Amino acid sequence: MTLTALALNCTLKTKAATDPSSTERMLRLLAEAMEPYDVSTTFIQLADHDIKPGVTSDEGEGDAWPGIRRKILDADILVMGTPIWMGQPSSVCKRAMERMDAFLEEKDDKGRMVSYGRVAAVAVVGNEDGAHHVSAELFQALNDVGFTIPANAVTYWVGEAMGSVNFVDLKEIPEVVQSTLDLVARNTAHVARLLKEKAYPGEDE
Repeated sequence: MTLTALALNCTLKTKAATDPSSTERMLRLLAEAMEPYDVSTTFIQLADHDIKPGVTSDEGEGDAWPGIRRKILDADILVMGTPIWMGQPSSVCKRAMERMDAFLEEKDDKGRMVSYGRVAAVAVVGNEDGAHHVSAELFQALNDVGFTIPANAVTYWVGEAMGSVNFVDLKEIPEVVQSTLDLVARNTAHVARLLKEKAYPGEDE
């Protein structure tokens, strides 16, 4: 059974930026790690899209979110990739989570949130400690809006405090990061496949 994943890159950079994105590198590595589990990944760099502020699924003319929302709901797996800024997920990441707040009120014909049956994982990069804090924020938010979080569903890298080395600049991926990528890929694909085969029960089931 082939599974689909959507990776949302919440870097503050656009694709036109001259310097490469560490978040992009981590998301690409996770996508590669999921390939042996028959997972095909597509990528969206959110900073390239005009996502209006708000908590509904459509904030009107020019809002790019409705199309992104459709891709989220079409995928089996959602990967949220974010850098750490001031110890927090990026503002781009928070904007996306605010828009997914609409899932709380949007139900299918069995009374389940429209996001039910989808699995989420998190990828974090940064030059200061804070990966656990960021993943905790995203795990809670993603779970609140209906996503299932597998065991050990975060991969991250943080550089030395006050340092200047970015993840994208590393010549080699540390062994512990690679083994974590493999673990996240394996667990995420496993849970996504289980939920695709047998959905959460709805009302009166």
